[in-house]
This record gives sequence, C-alpha cells and structure tokens, in this order.
Amino acid sequence: MKIKTNKEEIQAAIATVSNIVSPKATLPILSNMLLETKESLLKLNTTDLDIGISCELPVHVYEQGAITIPAKRFGDIVRELPSGEVVITARKNNQIDIEGLNCRFKLNGLPKEEFPKFPEFKDKDAVLIKQKDLKEMIGLTHFAVSYEESRYVLNGLLLEVAGDLARMVATDGRRLAKMEKKLIHPASRDFHIIIPIKAINEISRNLKDEGQVSITNSSNQVLFDIDGVLIATRIIEGEFPNYKQVIPKESTNKAKVKTQDLLSAIRRANLLSTPDFQAIKFELFKDKLVISKTTPDVGESREEVSIEYGQQELIVGFNPQFFIDVLKNINEEYVPMEFLGPDKPCVLRIKEYLYLALPMRL
Repeated sequence: MKIKTNKEEIQAAIATVSNIVSPKATLPILSNMLLETKESLLKLNTTDLDIGISCELPVHVYEQGAITIPAKRFGDIVRELPSGEVVITARKNNQIDIEGLNCRFKLNGLPKEEFPKFPEFKDKDAVLIKQKDLKEMIGLTHFAVSYEESRYVLNGLLLEVAGDLARMVATDGRRLAKMEKKLIHPASRDFHIIIPIKAINEISRNLKDEGQVSITNSSNQVLFDIDGVLIATRIIEGEFPNYKQVIPKESTNKAKVKTQDLLSAIRRANLLSTPDFQAIKFELFKDKLVISKTTPDVGESREEVSIEYGQQELIVGFNPQFFIDVLKNINEEYVPMEFLGPDKPCVLRIKEYLYLALPMRL
C-alpha cells in the first residue's frame, strides 16, 4: 500500500475514528487502526468489539493494500507533522513509513487479517432522520441515562421507530426524558432498540446541523451512517421498562418561568449541596418561586424568581442537578413546569419533548 494525502485531512479522519481506541486494550490488535485502500479512497477503521467506527478519505493511491498500526501513536505522529503532503507506505514486514516535509517515521504494525471485520448490514430497512433532529433528541435525553451496572437496560437510550416518528427515551429511575421527531420518510417496519451510552456519545460527536443520518438495525447491532462516517454498535439486550405508565396526564397546575433565570438560581443554590444534603427547596407562590438551600455545617441560601403561577401554594424538594441538566439544554425563553404535589413529580412539556423529575425529601 502506498498513498499520498494532506496532513490536515488525514488528521481529521484519524480524530473521527480514534476516540474509542484504548491503548490498554486486552487484545493488542484493538489498540490498532486498520488502514485499507479501496480504489481512490483510504478507509480508516477502529473497534473495541462493542463499537466499530469507519470513515473514508479521498487520497492519491499509488499501490493498493492494507495494514493495521497503533492508533494513538499514528495520530500523535500525524498531528506533529509539518503542514502539507503526507506519503504513507506499507512494507511487507507489517511496517509503515510516514513521510512529511523533511521528516520520516517508521512504525510497526500488525497484519490486517487479525483485525475484527466490520459488521455488514442490509440497508433495505434503513430509516432516515435529519442530523439536526437526532442531535437535539440526544442532547435533551442522554443525561437521564443510568450508570448503575445492576440496571444494565437503563445504561442506554431507548430508540423507538414507529411509522414516521422516531422517539428517544432515557431514565435512571428518578427522572425520565423523552423526545420525538419526524423521520424523513415513514419506516418500512417498526422497531425499538436500546443503544449504549458510549455509542450515543460517539454518534453525537459526529452529528452536524445539516444533512441526514441513515439508521439500520439487525438482530443485535445497529449502524448509523453520518455523512459517510459509519458507527456500528451492539445493542443492549433486555426489556426497557414501560415508561408510558409513569407519565402523568397533563396538569393545569403550571408555572411559567424564564429558563435562564431559573437555571441561574438553581446553580447558585447547588453551590451549597453536599452528597448527604442534595435537595433544594422550591416554594411556589402566586407570582414568585423561592429557591432555598440549607446545608448543616455549610450554610444557607435563598433566592426569589418571578413566575406566572396563580395556583395553590406548594413546597417541594428536588435534586438540583436534575434541573441543571435539562435547563442548560433547552433553547426556549420560558419553560412551563407542572407541579403535581409535594410528593409527586415535576413535569416539563415543550412541544415534542417531555421531562419528568421525582421529588426529594426535604
């Protein structure tokens, strides 16, 4: 294999695929990146056996071929090369030469036969969604995923596809986030899968505000094609809990508050939180919300935020982080909040989005 490319272009391609590579992988081949030519393209591929990422780069190909090389060291070398052309040559002894302007590196690799094959998918059942929509869905749900290993089905995002709708749901048992968006075309078949949070983070990292995403799922894997960047991941097996039964009917007991005012006040109250004393107090009055925090041996805070409420006065406690996570991702000037009682959840409903947080004992 011998190719010529541009430093900046190959550096960007390496960054796209190398995030999942661990230098401490149990198998040496998993610390490597597969470089393979395909006509006038260079294909870069990495995997950790759960997630595989692949992308293609137009290059000048002198000689076809393939090799795997240590991903981190290869990325470090390319990053430090002078700007301009880069020539990469694979030798028969599984060694590559990397040549930049006035400098040259040799790097030992492993044969491509040892590298795990990228899974194959039949794209006849692929569904299409706008990148911007998928990015927004992930941005407003991912923080509600559980990291408790004992509840492995909650360690990912539920993706439901039905008709012309895609729905994402996440819950850790104490809060729930759900968002729906329209697909570009109705799906040929309905399905629901649980996507691990590590894969979700990689997908999110590659999403832009333009273009579309193709999603193809098989029995135990799913493929996301984002402008030619392919991300294949195993799906979490198991049954996601019936989230619909915990969503209350819409209430008239609503407060309307400025998003940024509420976020800032909660962040300030959270400054006094400790692991043993997390809850902040919400006191709702006709035209104001009093947010206060008292932590023994630390201190106290109290702040008033203007609201439109006009319902029954109420005192309730919440984990401040549950509101910080969602409010910092909401682009609306005002947020409607449904308060259902001192021992019942608070619900936010904004267009096709729903967020629910359970109260804490004060």
